[in-house]
Amino acid sequence: MEEITLQQVMSQIANVKKDMIILEKSEFSALRAENEKIKLELHQLKQQVMDEVTKVRTDTKLDFNLEKSRVKELYSLNERKLLELRTEIVALHAQQDRALTQTDRKIETEVAGLKTMLESHKLDNIKYLAGSIFTCLTVALGFYRLWM
Repeated sequence: MEEITLQQVMSQIANVKKDMIILEKSEFSALRAENEKIKLELHQLKQQVMDEVTKVRTDTKLDFNLEKSRVKELYSLNERKLLELRTEIVALHAQQDRALTQTDRKIETEVAGLKTMLESHKLDNIKYLAGSIFTCLTVALGFYRLWM
């Protein structure tokens, strides 16, 4: 009887071992399946991250190129405006020089006219003074003759 019990116990141990092996295999398979599933999800996440990184890089490059182009356009526009302003300043400076030259000529003409007028008035004053002196002398001589 002990032998039969021993065999039954051994049989049960063998069954338990089989069940353990089956359970181990099924758990291992489940773990392996879960691991594969996680690997697949990880690969998908990695691909999504890479796609996002590529998209961000592309968007950044596009934004950078657009900004670079905008800056170049602004620089070109500012250069054109600066050139126009320089041309305008040169034109205004030339106009100012012409106006100054004309004003200088007018002043010189007026000064020359005033000098001529002053000389003319000087001569007229000298004539009137000389005439007045001669008139006074004539009157004085006339009075002198009358009283003498």
